[in-house]
Parts: sequence; C-alpha cells; structure tokens
Amino acid sequence: MNKPRTRLRRSLVAIAAAASLLAMSACSIQTSGSNGSGSSGASGSLLFGADGGNPTFVRNFNPFSPTTRTGAHYMYEPLQVVNAIDGKATPFLATGDKVVDPKTIEYTIRSGVDWSDGTPFTPADVVYTFDLLKKTPALDLLGQWQNIDTISSSGSTVTFHLKGPNVPAATIIDQQIIVPEHIWKTVKDPVTWTNEKPVATGPYVVGDFAPNQYTMVKNTKYWQADKVAAEKLVLPASNTSLQIVKGGYDWAYSFIDNVDKTWVGANKQHNKYWFPPGGTISLIPNLTKAPFNNVDFRAGLASALDRDKIANDAEQGYVKAAGQNGLLLPNAQSWLNSSLPNQGMIAQDAQKALQSFAKAGYTQQGGKLVDGSGQQLQLTITTPNGYTDWLRGVQAVQSQLQAIGIAVTIDQPQPAAYTQAQNNGDFQLLMGAFGGAGSVYQDFNTLMSSQFVKPIGTAASGNFERFSSPQADALLEQMRSATSDSDQKKIAGQLQEVMYNQLPVISLFYGGLWGLFSDKSFTGWPSASDPYATPATWTENSLLILTHLTKAK
Repeated sequence: MNKPRTRLRRSLVAIAAAASLLAMSACSIQTSGSNGSGSSGASGSLLFGADGGNPTFVRNFNPFSPTTRTGAHYMYEPLQVVNAIDGKATPFLATGDKVVDPKTIEYTIRSGVDWSDGTPFTPADVVYTFDLLKKTPALDLLGQWQNIDTISSSGSTVTFHLKGPNVPAATIIDQQIIVPEHIWKTVKDPVTWTNEKPVATGPYVVGDFAPNQYTMVKNTKYWQADKVAAEKLVLPASNTSLQIVKGGYDWAYSFIDNVDKTWVGANKQHNKYWFPPGGTISLIPNLTKAPFNNVDFRAGLASALDRDKIANDAEQGYVKAAGQNGLLLPNAQSWLNSSLPNQGMIAQDAQKALQSFAKAGYTQQGGKLVDGSGQQLQLTITTPNGYTDWLRGVQAVQSQLQAIGIAVTIDQPQPAAYTQAQNNGDFQLLMGAFGGAGSVYQDFNTLMSSQFVKPIGTAASGNFERFSSPQADALLEQMRSATSDSDQKKIAGQLQEVMYNQLPVISLFYGGLWGLFSDKSFTGWPSASDPYATPATWTENSLLILTHLTKAK
C-alpha cells in the first residue's frame, strides 16, 4: 500500500513536504469505524486512515515540521483554504481579501474566534506568524517572504505590501496557517519544537495519544462548531489495505489494488471513491551534477520512456500519462499552449533518445550506453519506501532505460530520509511530484523559480532540482504583474515552452488523490460531481471536508 503526495502546501506540492506516509506494516490494532461492526458511528466517531506511515507515532504537532502529525492540519487554520481542484478560496481566519493594487493586498481578519485555550484570536497573531516566518526561513514552506516586503495592521485589517507587482501572491498568502503569538513567542527553537500540546483555532484538538493510535476531539470553542459533524477522529498508525477494507473506515487516503472489487465490493451500498489528479509524478534530476545539468542528456531520458506503460504499471489505469507542459490536466486544460507538439506529450523514441545522449557524450557500445572512456552510464533513482505504486513506476523506468544500455539502481530510503534527501539535493534522479496548488502560477513558480534554489546540503522548499533560468524567472515576474486572465495564460504558455524545451524535470504521469469514502454514517464527501475539495488528508484542504460533512440519516 502507498500514499503518493503532491506538494500542495509543502510541495506539492509540495510540494513538498510534510509527509505522513502510508507504509507497509505488519502491526495490527483493533479499531472499528462507523462503516464496520463497531459502534463508533453511533457515538459520532470517524475512523480516519490519514496518518499512517510508520508502525508507531511520535507526538509532534508542529505544523511547520516535515514530520508533523497529520492532525495538525485539522487544528491550525489558514486565512483562506484554497481548493486545489479549481483554485477557489474559502474564507477561514480571514473573511476575505482585496487586491488594492498589484503590490498591495488587504485581508479582513475574522472576529469572534478563540484559540482552543480560550485566548482571543486577533490580527496580531497573523502579523506575528508572518514575522516568525521571516525570522525563521526554515518555517516558510510556501516562500511567503519571496513575495512580501512588509506587513502592517490597523483594526481588523492586515495589509501585505509586496516587493513588486504580484497578483498571484494572494493565493499563496491565503494558504498560510496561523499560530498563536502567546504560545509561540516563548519557543526557543520553532524548527525543532514538537508542540506536544497544541493550541489552535480549528475544529479539533488532540484527544488520547498512544504510539499506535491517537484521537482528535471536537473543539467546543471552534468558531463554526455547528458545521462539524464528527465528534471524534480516530487515526491509527497502521493502515494497510486489508485494515481499511475490513475495519470499516469512514475516510481513507490510499491507493488500493482493484478498487472496485476490494473497496466498493466490501460495501456496495455505501463505499465510494474519487481519484482526481493531484500532481504530476516526475523524474527530478539533480541539476547541480553531471550529466543531469546537460539538457541533451535530459532530452535523452525523456525520449527513452514510454509514459503510457509507466502510468499503467504504476497506477493500474487509474491515471493518465503526463505531458511535458507542466500543467495538471484536465484541471488546467484552458491554460494549455496549443502550439506545443502533441500538446506537450513526448513519445518514446529510442533512436531520438540515442541521438540526444550522443550529443551529451554517451554512445552505445555492445548494448551499453558508455561515456568517452568506455564506462557504462550508471544512474540511481530514489523513491520513498512504502510507495508501492511509485516503485512500480520506477521499475518500469528502470527497465526502459536498461533496454538502451543504462545501468539503473533503485534506492528506497524511509519516507523521512527521502524527504530530507529531496530537500537537501542528496540524489541523482528522484521520483517526486510537483503541482496541484490550484494555481498555475504557483505550480510553475514552485517548480522553476530560482528564488527557491539552495546550495546542496541546505533544505529547499521548492525547485528541488535546483533549476535556474533567466527566461523562466523573467516570465514568472511578468505573470506576477499580469492582471487579466488572457495575459496570464499567454505568459503561462511561454512557461510551458520552457518546461518542454529545457526539461527541468521529466514528467511521467498524473498522481491520483486516492480518496476512499463511506457514506454509511457521514455524507457530503467530495466527488467528481461535487469537487468542492480534494480528498487529500494532509493539508488544510481537509478543513473544507470536515466542516462540510453531515451525519447520515
């Protein structure tokens, strides 16, 4: 079983980051949800397959930490929650925003909100949070201070003064979770702090916590408590496919083999699923290292691969092969540059691949692709342990590259080590994801902006390949100033050409968001016919779902 992710907040998207992953585990725990034979549904509990990944839990609710518990995202709220499907923003701690001009954005901060310890939430908490990100850049997972110059507040209004014209910045500011000044101002090291007793504004607070399972209970002080149907969330550490199917889960995020037979077949009346595209799964080359810093070499890799087969091997036909246009399709279909060859799809062409490799200094000899000294090209692809679908995709890549003479090794570190390697640039080729923020600008910016580039060994929060292109930077700057949709789409079309021609990453297939739902005890889940939120469980997007559900009648 597995849990591939987009870098929506951490990246997508983030895309990066903050990953609680579902890993294979032989650990068995006794749980029963409202969809099973237990009585948790009657008591208002929701069995939630959201926070697996290790056999046991460590109590960490620091919302900025890459190893935070998923439950942190059901406690901490942003100014507005952005639906990654359509980019629509729903007001939360702000009642809305106003773009005064391309360099100035005002937010009206919601009144009548209390922190879970009873302390009033105020605009000062918003200003403090953004100041904290400035003072501690490791916490700035969205790159807020790439865009912001200064912040000021007056009454209920917080005003963001930007470094330059930047219309899309509102979407990024929207998504910033806010922490309480009266708690965090005494924290010595906010990067390593585990925040074991979190104080937040959201719908839930931590209940019982044990190494193999924890609960979250409804926050009675929540400002929209009347919209929260589930009195308690139950989050086990181990969420195997068998446990999800047999345990009667209400909501799980999991790739599952033969979903119609296994999940739907277990309860045809109530079990449903929705697998929308949530990001683009790609080979991420380390552009600080040869030969990956050679665009001809990257073109060789791109032409050597059969993306349809890779997608089918990895995801059993649930998703489609991705083009080299940088867009998440069909979500962003209206942004597609129609002048790209075959809409950006790169077909497998062994002869073309060998021509590109030859330009980069590698030729075939005796069935092996060798350098000028006759040494066979050897590559290592890093993919996280426990992502079984990604592993199948990497194995398909391995087979196809070996077919033209490249020796390929697969490295499978544990999820936390994988994330560290990704952020620090400690890899050759990495199986990763980008996109899915609900904003074409944000997806391209996080993927290609040189502002995210960090030295090897220093954690980056985006642009993990460490791509630097004056052309891409100039286009992103133009897009920040564009106020009309037509101008934004024209510039985005040129960014697609950069993606296609310069190959900062090599797109493979669209990663699904693996939403499994039961409507036996709770109804109102998102779906293709009602895509008000994604089914992802690890970002604040989940707040849209947790405040939308109703108890089944």
